[in-house]
Amino acid sequence: MVYYTTVFKTLRILSLLVVIITASLSVTARAATPTIDVLQAKGVINPVVADYIERGIEQAEETNAIAVIIQMDTPGGLDISMRDIVQDIVNSRVPVVVFVSPSGGRAASAGVFITVAAHVAVMAPNTAIGAAHPVNLGEGGEQQVSEDMAEKIVNDAAAYIRSIAEAHGRNMEWAEEAVRESVSATEREALELNVIDMIVPDLNTLISQLDGREITMLGGGMVTLQTEGATINHVVMNTVEDFLYAISDPNIAFLLLSLASLGIMVELSNPGLIFPGVIGAISLLMAFFSLGMLPINYAGILLILLAFGFFVAEVFTASFGLFTAGGIAALVLGSMIMFRGGPLFQVNPWLVGSTAVVIAVVFVFVISRVIGALHRQPTTGWEDLIGKPALVKAALTPEGMVLFKGERWKAVAEEGRLEPGETVVIDKVENLKLYVSKK
Repeated sequence: MVYYTTVFKTLRILSLLVVIITASLSVTARAATPTIDVLQAKGVINPVVADYIERGIEQAEETNAIAVIIQMDTPGGLDISMRDIVQDIVNSRVPVVVFVSPSGGRAASAGVFITVAAHVAVMAPNTAIGAAHPVNLGEGGEQQVSEDMAEKIVNDAAAYIRSIAEAHGRNMEWAEEAVRESVSATEREALELNVIDMIVPDLNTLISQLDGREITMLGGGMVTLQTEGATINHVVMNTVEDFLYAISDPNIAFLLLSLASLGIMVELSNPGLIFPGVIGAISLLMAFFSLGMLPINYAGILLILLAFGFFVAEVFTASFGLFTAGGIAALVLGSMIMFRGGPLFQVNPWLVGSTAVVIAVVFVFVISRVIGALHRQPTTGWEDLIGKPALVKAALTPEGMVLFKGERWKAVAEEGRLEPGETVVIDKVENLKLYVSKK
């Protein structure tokens, strides 16, 4: 018995050792396989994209990835978000490669700063880089600030990009011209001007050409990339980031604000419906988040809120279209100036026009109903009794009693005596007393 117990324990120990050794070999194999994390930055650069790139770089540092590649195609974005991304790249412990792709893509405005800040800057064929004037960086444009302030903004952006370019040995003069004069360059021109490091057609070619490349990190440390046989790990936006990025769009912000105002307006004009109020409140919260991602002009927001205030007033006061006309005018004007930062942050005029037409049609229907109601005889209240027949129950001399719809009423004959059984017509009602005349 003791013999079998000893054998059993020995087998258990050997099995445990096999499991431990297998796990160790698996971990070693994974550690020995280099990993490259690939991020996607397509569209406007805003706080959601900045947070996503920050998360991607931190994940690469935690998993000891050999490099991070940011595939970028952007028309530009917000200055503050661009600076956050540049700081994440500069302070990264993992080499960061910015790849302007696919063919036909661009790195404009904020994208220029991000590309120049990369440890390795790469472009695909048929791409472009440039036009980094602060008017395209969510700064509001020179027309909305004083001349002195505009000059300060441009000088600050020019100094910033010169500093970034110098740190990576890139063409500082061209980078400054991209800010001051909005110059642009094709991928070939950018390579010749020493703005980027290479041109490659696709991601696999890029990874192949990165092999053996020496990278200078922050602080002067050198890193040699060993990308041969590396595993590509695509780090995509999670569901929450996708949703937040989708609603951080000027057109979506406008729609959410419109939907919120309409929902709340319907709830106020029809208390107790609940559903419109809930939808309106949720839309308003999402609109606030969306507006927080964008360079808003508060005058435009106030005009839009005023517009829907007029619409609510129309429902309650029936101004026969005056409040509706004022509301539509305020809505259109507010949408035109709601955002700062140039064409990149403007609401689509077709969307504004469509929204205005829909609202106008709704209120034409509402106003027509109101006018029709005013021309109809009231069906409730004392006015409903006027002109209706009643039956005399007690002689009117001139006061007596009549029967109307099964109810007894005190009545006064307008002319002469009226006998029981006669049919009379109600002329008016005063103090719960009917004034009648012979039919």
